[in-house]
Amino acid sequence: MTQNSEDPNDDRQYHLKVREGEIEGPVLLPGDPDRVELISNEWDHATELAAHREYRTVAGEYDGEPIGVTSTGIGSPSAAIAVEELARIGVESFIRVGSCGAIQEHIDIGDLVITTGAVRQEGTSDEYIREEYPALAHDEVTTALVTAAERLGYTYHLGVTCSTDSFYAGQSRPGFGGYQTIAASERIEELRRAGVVNFEMEASVILTLATLYGLRAGAVCTVYANRVTGEFRTSGEKKAAKTASLAAALLTRMDRVKAEAGVDHWHAGLSLPDQKS
Repeated sequence: MTQNSEDPNDDRQYHLKVREGEIEGPVLLPGDPDRVELISNEWDHATELAAHREYRTVAGEYDGEPIGVTSTGIGSPSAAIAVEELARIGVESFIRVGSCGAIQEHIDIGDLVITTGAVRQEGTSDEYIREEYPALAHDEVTTALVTAAERLGYTYHLGVTCSTDSFYAGQSRPGFGGYQTIAASERIEELRRAGVVNFEMEASVILTLATLYGLRAGAVCTVYANRVTGEFRTSGEKKAAKTASLAAALLTRMDRVKAEAGVDHWHAGLSLPDQKS
């Protein structure tokens, strides 16, 4: 394990302040540190491990399975740090969980968007790999998220997400005083025509890094705004949290079933138990 602390005798990661062995199971990645408590309140039990800068980390158990959550702050640069340091302590599965703005008219406030892939309209992932490299959600994470949403009875949409570096200009919103580039309106229309379903700010770098490192990642967000209808409402905040938590438990069970069947990849021929066996 690589030490990232300034103190060579301290094996905690430099930014997250967590160490190997403290977290088991998949880790959920919300942006807002306040969402860590909202998420972990749904679990069987939870223990806070660290809180440093924008990174707050809690480990616990959900539906009888181990789970963790680390806030990443806003944007891809800080999200990449979280993935890097969690990977260094042995985390293998990540689920981005948060809120987003829909750019397709048929998506309602409070619905879920489960990301299948992402437009890399952020600069952090470019530091790792050429821009043509795809940001893809892992099929097992996507399957777990869909299964969780179905079991919870939530309305969800599968599709391509656009991850941006800017909440305002990058998502074609006017800046201060109404400032807007000529390309702003054209950008959102191009994405809509291409079938992209939502804007957010972290998914693409999380997916890209996970794929590069041979790990698993996916994303689920509750829709707070629809940029086509102009509607905005913070509704259904817990839906993404509950879906991601159940999906994390399902991923662990999927891994157990794969091991028992002697296979490396999840497929439709395998049955998934409802609870921990």
